[in-house]
Amino acid sequence: MCLPGDTGSGPNSRNASTERGKEREPQSDTSDSETTDVRKINQQPSHREGRHDPNRYRLHFEKESREEVERRKKRAREKILEPAAEADLEIDINDIYPPEKGLDFPRRPSWHYEMTREQLLRKEEKLFGEFLETLHSKNPPGSLSHFEHNLETWRQLWRVLEMSDVVLLIVDIRHPVLQFPAALYHYVTNELHKQVILVLNKVDLCPAALVLAWKHYLSSLFPHLHCVCFTSHPGQPYSTAYSLGCLFSSVCISSVDLSSWEQKIQRDAANDCQEGELLEEGESVLVEHYSDVAMEMVNSSQELYKDGVLTLGCIGFPNVGKSSVLNSLVGKKVVSVSRTPGHTKYFQTYYLTPTVKLCDCPGLVFPSRVDKQLQILAGIYPIAQLQEPYSSVGYLYERMPFHAILRLKHPNGEGEDGEAKWTAWDICEAWAERRGYKTAKAARNDVYRAANSLLRLAVDGRICLCLRPPGYTPQRG
Repeated sequence: MCLPGDTGSGPNSRNASTERGKEREPQSDTSDSETTDVRKINQQPSHREGRHDPNRYRLHFEKESREEVERRKKRAREKILEPAAEADLEIDINDIYPPEKGLDFPRRPSWHYEMTREQLLRKEEKLFGEFLETLHSKNPPGSLSHFEHNLETWRQLWRVLEMSDVVLLIVDIRHPVLQFPAALYHYVTNELHKQVILVLNKVDLCPAALVLAWKHYLSSLFPHLHCVCFTSHPGQPYSTAYSLGCLFSSVCISSVDLSSWEQKIQRDAANDCQEGELLEEGESVLVEHYSDVAMEMVNSSQELYKDGVLTLGCIGFPNVGKSSVLNSLVGKKVVSVSRTPGHTKYFQTYYLTPTVKLCDCPGLVFPSRVDKQLQILAGIYPIAQLQEPYSSVGYLYERMPFHAILRLKHPNGEGEDGEAKWTAWDICEAWAERRGYKTAKAARNDVYRAANSLLRLAVDGRICLCLRPPGYTPQRG
């Protein structure tokens, strides 16, 4: 039996309290935590020449207190893990985005061409500050998800929504309601009067019955929503060629000539979309880049299908597989794929055909009421930034016991009844022993690295936890 591979590593946090943005050395599990309220990650080396700031689109997250981290560590050592009820896997979108809690997203303020660039930026900054103040006033500390606090990233969303004719909202089928902000859907359909297509990605990781259940659940709640199943994994029922055909049928527009796109889809299907042979020799992809001024002064009243071109705006949380979907749509690896949330920093457009172009928005997290453990398992919060990953391992184990799959041996042996009683710490220690993870100085089992490794296996789908829509368990029975 082949065990899942490991890509775990120790923490690699950044010092948010230093104005110069200098890197910190990797922390050990017992090192002091930061004390600032907002944590800035993905620090890039600065360039002294020119005006470009490589850290303009850094991810900003709320910072946890050291006391909370230590409390959860202690609990991970002491709490005996018990199997959760199947109903605990069911999740309602209204629990994640309760309307009464003001879980909206910041909207771009009105503007006119007589405004200067500085005036527009100040107005946007004021609006964003008021949005954060209102949001935190309606939700107690610690109840909100670690949503994006960087205004620059939200500005990217505004530009993409303004430019797009049809919005592709990409979610992970294992937990789609975590990544489906209802406020965004209502804004696009009711205020912008544009179409939203929900791309249920990674359907190869879920049972077919569960895929259909999620599709039915979301379609019943949002009647104007078009759902398309997708996977870039070859040989699956919803593989690339089939999914592209479904997507094409969902966005057929009479005012735009989409025959070239249809021909491309048929050509890709005929070639089975083999990796490395996606484009014919000599075929290329035109990529548009925008200056800062152009991005800031995009006309929000832009006419639909301008110049006979259909613009598809691609939006999604980190780690939903958005880049993989874009690569499949374009037919060439033009978007690099990474498991690091926030890998894509600024929006770019790619001409799929002369009449169809894709506009890629950076992955960003909307404010919600998602538990911290679910945020981590869904890839919303960067695993590399965790100071206390053990409780998330315990959360996963209670909903999907995996000790037999990974052939873990309890550090303390079996209990009196012949069955071992596991804590989250035991699970991590057993995996460290299984994989040979040792600390550098004392050569003890490196439980931190083991915990990170297990969480990455979950995010990658090699330990696959799938949430369910309300009522799914009785219907399945």
